[in-house]
Amino acid sequence: MHSISTALEGLCHQLAADFPEAPGLHCLDVSFPLNDAFDPLGWLNAQQLYPQFYWQQRNGDEEYAALGAIKHFPSLSAARQFLHLYPHAPDLRVVGVNAFDPAQGSLFLPRLLWQRFGGTATLRLVLWSDTSLKTEAIRAREFVRSLADSQPVAPVTQTVVSETHQPDKAGWLQLITRATDAIARGEFDKVVLARATDLQFNQPVNPAALMAASRQVNFQCYHFLMRSDASQAFLGSSPERLWRRRDVLLRTEALAGTVASHPDDARAARLGNWLMNDDKNQRENMLVVEDICQRLQRDNGVLDVLPPQIVRLRKVQHLRRCIWTTLQQPDDEQCLLRLQPTAAVAGLPRQAAWEFIARNEPFDREWYAGSAGYLSLAQSEFCVALRSARVQENAVRLYAGAGIVSGSDPEQEWQEIENKAAGLRTLLLKD
Repeated sequence: MHSISTALEGLCHQLAADFPEAPGLHCLDVSFPLNDAFDPLGWLNAQQLYPQFYWQQRNGDEEYAALGAIKHFPSLSAARQFLHLYPHAPDLRVVGVNAFDPAQGSLFLPRLLWQRFGGTATLRLVLWSDTSLKTEAIRAREFVRSLADSQPVAPVTQTVVSETHQPDKAGWLQLITRATDAIARGEFDKVVLARATDLQFNQPVNPAALMAASRQVNFQCYHFLMRSDASQAFLGSSPERLWRRRDVLLRTEALAGTVASHPDDARAARLGNWLMNDDKNQRENMLVVEDICQRLQRDNGVLDVLPPQIVRLRKVQHLRRCIWTTLQQPDDEQCLLRLQPTAAVAGLPRQAAWEFIARNEPFDREWYAGSAGYLSLAQSEFCVALRSARVQENAVRLYAGAGIVSGSDPEQEWQEIENKAAGLRTLLLKD
């Protein structure tokens, strides 16, 4: 018997209790022994219940698999207001994604949440009702009985039928020229422009299979999958943290400046050394640092900006500067509004860059360059939704962007987005 089966039996035993005919919130927890090859992503994929949410922290210390929604939230603000109704449950978690426009989101309070911290895992069943916990417990028992056994995720085997870019290369080169001309006129200092690549396949693509394949090869990344129903999903493997909060302690970062990576360590090190000393990339990174610091200085304590690092990924390398501070109060809504979209995904000044993007990009970013993660009263963490894809049955849309500043070369920026998109594209196309 798999360990999750034992945990579910424990939850069923707790559900046999006599719950009151009254509104309220109740969480049932069962510890989850990590003594078999249980994969939460495979378990989620085996279910016919939605929504589904998978999230793994980039260092691997935290991992979540959420199934079924007790309550949906159209924004992080609405989720935060709900959590504040239950101060006695500071670790009650809401999961999901925020759109590029941070006022819009798709978050939910999960019926069932598998969560792992280091080597310890817990299976949590949540009961919530504004009328009767007794009736809610009956629904929860039916939910648990409907669960399927975990199955391995089959690999991606579909054949691509067509591939198109928005914009295409000629349109991209024109767009970059338009942006650098606007920078020269003083309209803004930086703008981050993106490309959407649309792939059509001969069969539906399983988003869990693409997520599993990416998780195997794209290290030092957050991995996330939001599946609203059987036909559509949003997923990605992002290197960038938007924020991590533990009570009032906040960590964020500026991840901006890019060069190609290489499988050979020595060649990758030379490329990384060039990135560390390149004026254009250093300026791009410092613009993001300065913007984050200005946004956080208003209401918070001392800001610590750590020295620059090189983050080496499979296809690209980035410059990163971590920024730590202490909040006056733990307010995730303010974290989101202060930090998203950062200058690393939108530009500077934010409003002018945002308006340029809205006028000139030939597609709607939707969830791309938004954020994915979880929040509770005690803690929260969201990654920036980069290196991502939207899956709708036979269609996959890949996203990639590049920061444009004075001196940006259109051809080099095209190569940069090619390298970034390759993190997922190479898992779909065997060329």
